[in-house]
This record gives sequence, C-alpha cells and structure tokens, in this order.
Amino acid sequence: MEFYGYLRPDGQVGTRNYIGIIPSVFCAERVAEQIREMVPGSVLLRHPLGCSQVGEDLEITGRTLIAMGRHPNLAAVLVVGLGCERFTPDELVKGIAGSGKPVEKVVIQDEGDTIAAVAKGVRLVKSMMSRFAQQKRVPADISKLTVAVKCGGTDATSGIAANPAVGNMSDRLIDLGGSVIFSEVTELLGAEHLLAARAVSPEVRKDILDTVGRMEEKLRQTSNDPRFAKRSALISTGNFDGGVSTVAEKALGNIYKSGSRAISGVLPYATPACGTGLYLMDSPGHDGEVVTGMVGAGAQIVVFTSGRGTPTGFPFVPVVKVTGNSRTFEKMRENIDVNAGPIIDESCPIETIGQQLFETILDTANGTQTKAELLGHNELFCITRK
Repeated sequence: MEFYGYLRPDGQVGTRNYIGIIPSVFCAERVAEQIREMVPGSVLLRHPLGCSQVGEDLEITGRTLIAMGRHPNLAAVLVVGLGCERFTPDELVKGIAGSGKPVEKVVIQDEGDTIAAVAKGVRLVKSMMSRFAQQKRVPADISKLTVAVKCGGTDATSGIAANPAVGNMSDRLIDLGGSVIFSEVTELLGAEHLLAARAVSPEVRKDILDTVGRMEEKLRQTSNDPRFAKRSALISTGNFDGGVSTVAEKALGNIYKSGSRAISGVLPYATPACGTGLYLMDSPGHDGEVVTGMVGAGAQIVVFTSGRGTPTGFPFVPVVKVTGNSRTFEKMRENIDVNAGPIIDESCPIETIGQQLFETILDTANGTQTKAELLGHNELFCITRK
C-alpha cells in the first residue's frame, strides 16, 4: 500500500512541506517570530530553552531541536541564534545538515541588530520557499509512514471506545509495514506487565519494565505529597471528573491505543527507531512533551484521543483528534476529526471505527488537513526536562 508524500534527501517521506524556523535559544524567539510573520507558510518552533542548561537537560534540548530540523515534514530550515548561547547555532545547523536538507542560519550578534537579522532571515526563508513551493508529492510505500498515538483529557469513554479504535488502526498500519509510537509512561503504571508480555525479546521485555519502574521511582522521590505514594492516587481531577478513578484504570484504557502487535523496542526521548513496527518511547505524560518526543522520533502524523476534548495541534505535524464521547464531539465539532462514540451509543464494531481511522490517516498523509491544522493550533511543541 502507498501514500503520497514529499521525498527527502535521506529517504524519509514527509506528509507536509513546510519551511521551519528554529531558534537555537529563547533569546532569538522574537526575531524568529518576525521572520515567520513576514513569510506566510513557514512555521516557528517557539521554546524557552537553549542556554544555562547543563548535563542531560542540555543534551535533550539539543537532540530534540536537531530531530525537529531533520523531520521529513520540513523541506528546509532556518536556524536563528543569538550568538552566545550554550547550545550554539552551529551545533544545530550541523546536526540538521546531516539529513541532507537545506539549512541556513542567522546569528543576531553577527548581523549587528535585530532589524538586520530579520531582514536576512526573511530573504533566506523566501528563497527556500520559492525552491520548494512547487515540489510534488510522490508515491511512497506505507512502510515510510510513522504514526504517534496519544491521549489527553481522558474520560471513561477513552478506554472503552476511542483508544480501542485507535489500537485497531495501529494494528492495521503495522500489519502493512508501517510504524506506531506510543508513550505516556506515567500513565502506564499498573499495566506494564501486559506490555512486557508483548515484547519481541527478553531484552525488550526488560527495557519496558525498567522504563516504567524508573518513572514510578522518580514520581515517588520527587513528590512530598503522600497522595502520590500509591499508584491508585496518581490521577488528575479532570480524569476523575470524567469517570476514571485510578491511574491503573487509566493505564488499562491507555494501552489499547498500542493495539495488540508485538513491541519492537523502547526509544529514548526524541530518538528515531532503527526499524519499523511498534515502539514505546520513554517520556512523561505531559501532552506537549510526549507529542514533541514522538515527532522527534519520526512520527509524521499524530492521533490524539480525548474524551473531554482538546483543541491542541503541532506546528508542522497534523494531529488527528478522536473522541469516544459523542457529547464532546457535538460540542467540539470544529476541533475533533473522528467520533468513536457510536461504539458506545450504537454498538458499532470497534473494527468499523478502526477502519474509518485508518482511512483518515491515509487521507491526512496524502494532504487532507486536520481540524487543528485548519484552525492554526500549534501548542504541542514542548521539550521535556529532567
């Protein structure tokens, strides 16, 4: 099976064809924003990092920004730096250039002032835009497609309807040679044994259990609140209001998104897999941090379930919204793409909605815009910190 996307020099295939503007440090954000405002069709990756970081935090920031720049949904990239930051513009440029795609830089201190930096940046981005504006989509095997699956604003319908339907879609994609990434390790507590049983090898089984175990220990050590000493209490008020009573109950619904196929490995944050299949990524449960990490791992599309509803999107990756709550769908029709509520309301087979979702994924890969894209939502770019 094939989809139609944009072929990149490193063999990856994008579902979108944007010019990315990436600040290497938060000090350069206003200049980067002004460049983006003056070149419609470009996308900005706003973040508060890049300086005064040390150790693993700095390494994660650098790795994630490089992964963003190398992502196949970006045809070319402009790096905007200040000039004295800890994570240098040259490091970011070099990391992105390894993908073979065009990458340019503007360093504010080198240009003399922000007005000169903006002017240079606009010239560079417009040149990139004219080069890639006429690029055509080409057929690509579905093995080149990676979908990230995520849930947020969970209610009881998520684990009953939306997540199982997404899991059915995941199985269909993997069976055809594609890849799926799932995460939210903070919301797997209590279900890790079920995931471990699906590991392709004893080594992967150990990686799964170790990953969940480390997250649980971190939660235990970093909180002075006795409520978080037990798994049964690690739950948000919104989830509780939506009918989910414990984190273990949430985890049992959460893992349905991964389908039923074997788990090929565990990925570090924002790190691509070496092969195709189903992968768990090590990340906390924060919506933006999770999605950013999975995009950094190569996902060209995100499927996001929400029983209570959420409008969020990502700057250059389409986010398909799914709900299992028909009332939420009616209230948020302009934000939600697929209603899995008929599984509950009308005894519709999970497989039927799963097929609908799979077809939606293919349409999205081929260029159909999601509700989040049409409304300009881009809130989900958020780099994690230790």
